[in-house]
Amino acid sequence: MKVNNYVLGILAHVDSGKTTLAENILFESGVIKKLGRVDHKDAFFDNYGLERVRGITIFSKQAQLKIGNKKICLLDTPGHVDFSAEMERTLQVIDYAILIVNGANGVQGHTITLWQLLQKYNVPVFLFINKMDQTNLDKDKILDEIQYRLDTTCIDFTDSLNPGEKFFDDIAMCDESLMEEFLASNNIKVENIKSAIASRKIFPCLFGSALKQKGVHEFLDILDCFLQEKVYSEEFGSRVFKITYDDNNNRLTHMKILGGSLKVKSVLSGESWNEKIDQIRVYSGNQYRNLNEVTAGEICAVTGLNHTFSGDGLGFIKEIKIPFLEPVLNYKLILPESCNIYELYKKLCKLEEEDPQLHIVWEEQLKEIYIQVMGEVQIEVLKCIIFERFHISVDFGSSNIVYKETITEPVVGIGHFEPLKHYAEVHVLMEPLERGSGLKFLTKCSEDILNKNWQRLIITHLEEKKHIGVLTGSEITDIGISLIAGKAHQKHTEGGDFRQATYRAVRNAMKKAKSVLLEPIYEFRIELPQEYIGRAMTDLQYRNAKFETPMLENDMAVLKGTAPVICIKDYQIELNSYSGGIGKIFCTISGYDVCHNTEEIVLERKYDSENDVENPTGSVFCSHGAGYYVEWSQVAKYAHIKNVLTELDNYSNSSGQNIINKHSTFNEMTIVQEEIDAIYEQTFGRIKKERTGWSRKIISDEDKKYNGVSKLCKRINKEEYLLIDGYNVIFAWDKLRNLSEMNIDSARDKLMDILCNYQGYTKKEIILIFDAYKVHGGKGEIFDYHNIHVVYTKETETADQYIEKVTYEIGKKYNVVVVTSDRLEQMVVWGQGARRLPALEFINEIEKINVEIWNKINEKNQKTMKRNYLFDNVSEMVEDYLTDKKDD
Repeated sequence: MKVNNYVLGILAHVDSGKTTLAENILFESGVIKKLGRVDHKDAFFDNYGLERVRGITIFSKQAQLKIGNKKICLLDTPGHVDFSAEMERTLQVIDYAILIVNGANGVQGHTITLWQLLQKYNVPVFLFINKMDQTNLDKDKILDEIQYRLDTTCIDFTDSLNPGEKFFDDIAMCDESLMEEFLASNNIKVENIKSAIASRKIFPCLFGSALKQKGVHEFLDILDCFLQEKVYSEEFGSRVFKITYDDNNNRLTHMKILGGSLKVKSVLSGESWNEKIDQIRVYSGNQYRNLNEVTAGEICAVTGLNHTFSGDGLGFIKEIKIPFLEPVLNYKLILPESCNIYELYKKLCKLEEEDPQLHIVWEEQLKEIYIQVMGEVQIEVLKCIIFERFHISVDFGSSNIVYKETITEPVVGIGHFEPLKHYAEVHVLMEPLERGSGLKFLTKCSEDILNKNWQRLIITHLEEKKHIGVLTGSEITDIGISLIAGKAHQKHTEGGDFRQATYRAVRNAMKKAKSVLLEPIYEFRIELPQEYIGRAMTDLQYRNAKFETPMLENDMAVLKGTAPVICIKDYQIELNSYSGGIGKIFCTISGYDVCHNTEEIVLERKYDSENDVENPTGSVFCSHGAGYYVEWSQVAKYAHIKNVLTELDNYSNSSGQNIINKHSTFNEMTIVQEEIDAIYEQTFGRIKKERTGWSRKIISDEDKKYNGVSKLCKRINKEEYLLIDGYNVIFAWDKLRNLSEMNIDSARDKLMDILCNYQGYTKKEIILIFDAYKVHGGKGEIFDYHNIHVVYTKETETADQYIEKVTYEIGKKYNVVVVTSDRLEQMVVWGQGARRLPALEFINEIEKINVEIWNKINEKNQKTMKRNYLFDNVSEMVEDYLTDKKDD
C-alpha cells in the first residue's frame, strides 16, 4: 500500500545550527507560533534541563508536522560524538535525512562520519548548507568542497523548482538513464528526479541561514516537491529503535510501523514472550496523543512491552544487530553511604536498555559499580539522570581506559565440574578472529557425544557472560568459541553444572593461549595553520600516532591518522595553546588494536588470574570420595573425554606443549556420606541442619485471601523452596508457549500439573507466582493446588516485586531458589542471598526428571507384569494338579 507518511531525521556536526534549523522548520509548518533559540534556552526540541544549560541535543526527539499534504515526523538527533549511539538508532527508521553543513567551517570530521553512516544504512539525503549569512563565504567553493569530501552528485537545487538547462545538465551527469532522458527531450521529469534522490543517485543541496530565516521556506518547498511516496506491505511489521521510561516509570517501546497497522490491545510476540499493547502514543516534543491505531510509515511509542530492545523486528520484520561502538572510558560510581547498591544496580540496568553505548559493570569482588561511557559529557548527563530519575546524588571517580584481550592462535580449553551429585565436562576450541569481530559462538560437537539440549545450554552459557582474559582481567573479544565435546551424567548432571564447566573451559583456554592486550583507537583529523604542522607531527609521533602525509586545504594544513585514545584524548588543550585556538582535532572511535604499552598496563593493573575466585582457571574433580581442585595446566590429564580434534594435533601452546592431550576414561565411584558433606561444604559452604518448626496445615477459606507475604511464609517449613515466575517459564517453554497462544488458562493449568509431579518427586517446596498486576481491582490470591502453593499478585504488583518480598522475608533463614530468566530480577534476588535458576535450565531439569519418573513407572510395571505372570502360571499349575488328582 502507498502512504503519504514520511520520517525525516535531522543530523549535523555539533554547532552547525541543527536545533535552529529545526525551530525554523517547525515555525514555517505552523507547529510553533514563536521561534525558540538555543542561546535563549527555549528551543522546542531541547526540553531537557541539561540540554538547555549545555546548549546541545542529548536525546533524540520527534515532532509531527505537515509539508504540503505530506505527514512528516521530524526526528531531531544529537550532534555530539558522545551521543552517537542515540543518533545511530534513528537511522534504522528514517526515510530521508536532512544533513546540515556549517558553511563557515565546511565539511568537518564528524560530518564525514555521519555521511558514512547514512551510506551504511542506505538513507537518501537532502543537504542544508547553513550560516551562509556570514561574510566572505563563497557558495561555489563550499559546493566544490562538499562534492570533493562527500560525493560528486551533491547538486545545487536552488533553482530546481524553476529549472533551467544548467540544472538539468547537472542532474543528467549523475545517472545514465537521466542523461538519456535529457538528451532525448532536453528535460527530466520530476518523478524521475524523485526516484534518483530516493535511490541515492542525487543529493540535493540548498544554501541559507537558519538564524536569519533565509532559505528555510525554499528548503521545505523542495522537500514537498521531491519526497517520493513509499510502498508498504499490508501485513503488520515494525522496527524497534529506542527504549525509554516516562515520568511514571512506564516502559516505552519506540517503533516505526513498516507494514499494515497496529491497534491498542494487539498482542505482539517475540522469541520467548507474548504481550499486549496497552497504549499507543504519538509524541511531538514532550507532549503526546493517545491513538487507537497507527498505520505504516508512522513513528509511535507503545506501553505494555517489557522484553523489546533496540533493533528488534516485530511481525514480519526481522531483528537486526546494530554494531554500536564500544565505550572506551571507565568510571567508578561513588555512592552515598545510605544507598542500597543492589537496588541501584537494578535501576541502572534500565538505563542500559535506553542507551546501548552505556555499560553498567558490577565488580563482584569489590562489590562496586563501574560505568563505561564514550566520553566525559556522558558522565555529566548520567549524573543528572540518576538524580532526577532515582533521587540519588552520585559522584564518579577518575576515568581510566577500557582495555580488552584476545588471542593469537587456536587453543583448546577444558572445564570439568564434579562435586557430589554434580557432573559436567566441556571442551571448547577458541580461535582468533579479525579485529572488531567480537565473540562468535557455534557448536562442532556431534549429538552422539552430547545431547542437543545440553549443547544449546552450553552455548547459552557462553553467550550470557562477559568472559575475561588473564592479563588484566579485561573482557575478551575477537574470538570464535566452538563447543567440540562435552559429557553429562545420567543422574547427577544439572544445568548449573554445565555453566561452571563452560566458564572454566574458557578460562582454561585463555591460560594456555598467547594473549594480547588491546586498547581503543581514535581515528583523528587535525586542521591547523601551516606553520604549526611540524610541531603537530612531532607531538603525534610522541603520542604513538600513525598518520598520513599532510594535505593543504583552504590555507590550512590537515593531518589524518590513528592514535591510542589514552595518548590523544586530551590533545585539543595543547593544540589550542600553541595554535592560538585556531587548530581543531576531530576524533571518532575506530575500534581496538594491540596496546602500545602492554607491560606497563599489566603491571599497573596487578591482576592475578589464579586468585580470581569468581573466575577460576582450574577444575573440580572427584576421586575415592574426596573432591579436589586441579590447576589449569593439569586439567587435560584428568579430563574424562578422549581427544576429538586430531586435526589440531600440530597446534602448540605458548610452552610448546601440544594442546590436545590423551585423556583418561570416566569411572563411576562411590563415597560415604561424611565425604559427601566435606566436598559439599568445601564447594558451596556450610550445610544447614534440619529445622523443626511449623507443620503443614490445611488452608482455610480465610487464609486463601491475599493477605501479604507473612501468612504464606508461616505455612512453609521446608529447608529449601523454589519461587517460580510462572509466565516467565510458560513463555520460555515451547509447548506451554504454543498452548498459551490458544488459551492462557490452559497453559497455567498445565504448568501447575507439571509442577505437582515435580514436587512429588523432588519434595521441594514450590511457590508458583503469576503476575496479575494489570488485573483491574485485583486483590491477589494465594491457594494450594494439590501439593504446591499458587499466588496471583494484586493489582499494580508484579511477580518480580512479590518474589523480591518473599525472598527478603525468608531468605535470611532458608535456602531460596528463584526460577526466572529476568536478568535484573536475578541480580536483585542474588543480592538478597537467593540462588538463581534460569527458566531454560529449570525446564531441562523437569524434562530430565520426567524421564526418570517414566523409567521408574515402566520398571514397576514390568515387575508387576512379571509377578502377575508368575501368579497366573502358579494358579494354572495348581488348577491342573487338582484336576489330575480328582481324575485319579
